[in-house]
Amino acid sequence: MRKLFPLIVALVIVAAACSSADDSASSDTTSPTAADAPTTTEAALTVPPQLADHDVDLVPVGDRLLLLAVADTPPLRAQGLKQVEDLGDLDGMLFSWDQQASGAFWMQDTVIPLDIVWFDEDGRYVGRASMVPCEADPCETYAPAGDPDYRYAIEADPGELDWVDDSTVIVYGD
Repeated sequence: MRKLFPLIVALVIVAAACSSADDSASSDTTSPTAADAPTTTEAALTVPPQLADHDVDLVPVGDRLLLLAVADTPPLRAQGLKQVEDLGDLDGMLFSWDQQASGAFWMQDTVIPLDIVWFDEDGRYVGRASMVPCEADPCETYAPAGDPDYRYAIEADPGELDWVDDSTVIVYGD
């Protein structure tokens, strides 16, 4: 699952090329040249500069695929979406641990509101919250109701995860 971004970009370029070929066969317009194609994968995807050190993966969540920045080390999880003003082309951020974790999230230095959904080690939904930026210390904390352990959490723009429910499963890792 890791490092799927280059594959995704390649598939998008191939699909675009096929679409262009089909379009040019049915019209008199000139086909794009190789010089018109993006020369780097970065040109094809807008990612906030604060997330430059994160892998970006296409992650199956329920019946959807989400393009998520991955925070799977203590420094990346600590950075989270701090100072990010716009997710760009990302659907959100996936927080991932090697084993079950517990504890609360907070929004210190986070400037946009976010929804969060937690999943256990089997990828099953365990809870959700809507979080607001912290404007004064101490910051409010957010944890799944009943404080169950979790292995994954996804943060996204408000409302973007409203479709996630008790039947939703995430498939990631192992």
